[in-house]
Amino acid sequence: MVQVRDRLLNKTNYKKGDEKEMKNQLNPKRVALSLGIVSGIVSALCALLIAVAPSFIINIFGEIFHGIDISKITKSITLGGALLGTIEAIILAFIIGWLFAKVYNTIKE
Repeated sequence: MVQVRDRLLNKTNYKKGDEKEMKNQLNPKRVALSLGIVSGIVSALCALLIAVAPSFIINIFGEIFHGIDISKITKSITLGGALLGTIEAIILAFIIGWLFAKVYNTIKE
């Protein structure tokens, strides 16, 4: 776990003796890439589950959203739609991850 944290830290912004302050910085590119990858996996898994067991998954999502009947707003899934949705999720997550790290680093200063 320490190695993962160290890889997310940005070690290029500080001089050699300033390691304590350096540990509080996140590397925006690595955070963005990490969030993008995780979001892509979650999106692809969601699309796969909906393709395999649509009514079961829609019922589960309805429970997650506290009983809202989402079956009335669903449509059939296509391979192209699933791929496009996954790509959109990755891009959006990458932007959010990068912004999160930048804001975090600004607040920590």
